[in-house]
Amino acid sequence: MKKVNSKLLAVDIAECAVFAALMVAGAFITIPFPLMPLTFQTVISVLAGLLLGARKGAVSMAVYCFAGLIGIPVFTGGGGIFYVLKPSFGYILGFILSAFVAGVIAGRKGLPFWRYIVGAVAAVIADYAVGVPYGIFAAHLLGVEDLAGLLVTGNLIYMPKDLVLSVLAGVLSWRVLPLIDKGRRKVRQK
Repeated sequence: MKKVNSKLLAVDIAECAVFAALMVAGAFITIPFPLMPLTFQTVISVLAGLLLGARKGAVSMAVYCFAGLIGIPVFTGGGGIFYVLKPSFGYILGFILSAFVAGVIAGRKGLPFWRYIVGAVAAVIADYAVGVPYGIFAAHLLGVEDLAGLLVTGNLIYMPKDLVLSVLAGVLSWRVLPLIDKGRRKVRQK
C-alpha cells in the first residue's frame, strides 16, 4: 500500500511542477501589445485548477509565486521579494485563487460540460478580483495619479482575451480530464 501512495505522491508532485513550469513559460511567451504584452498566464492558472483540482492547482500556482519571490527570475520582470510592489503582482496572487476556484467548480471528471465553462469564467473573475484592487493600491503607493486610466489600460482591456482563452481551456479540460484520470488509475494499479 505504501508503494502505491508514494507513486501517487510522486505523480502529484510532478503534476504540480509541470503547471508551475508552464506558468513560467506562459510569462515569457508574449504577444506584443500597446502598454503591456499579452501573456498566457491566466489561462494556465485556469487549466491548473480544471485539470489538477482545487488543491493541486492552487499549490502549483503557489510554487510559481514562491519561486519568484525568493529571487528566481520566473516573473515577466524577473523575481525577488520587492516584486510585491509592482501593480501586476496582484495577478500573480490571483493565479492561486483562480486555480482553486476553477478546481472547486469543475476540477473532476464526469461533470457536465457547462461546469467547466462556469469554472473557467469564475476563475478569471477571481484572478481579476485580486489583481485589479491590488494593482490600483500598488499604483497609488507608487504615486500613479491616473488610476482610472490604469484600470482600463492596464487591466480591463485584457479581460476579453482572458475570458475567451479560459472558455477554450474549459472545453479542452472537459475533453482531456477523462484521459488524465485514466492515466492516474494506471499508476494506482501498478
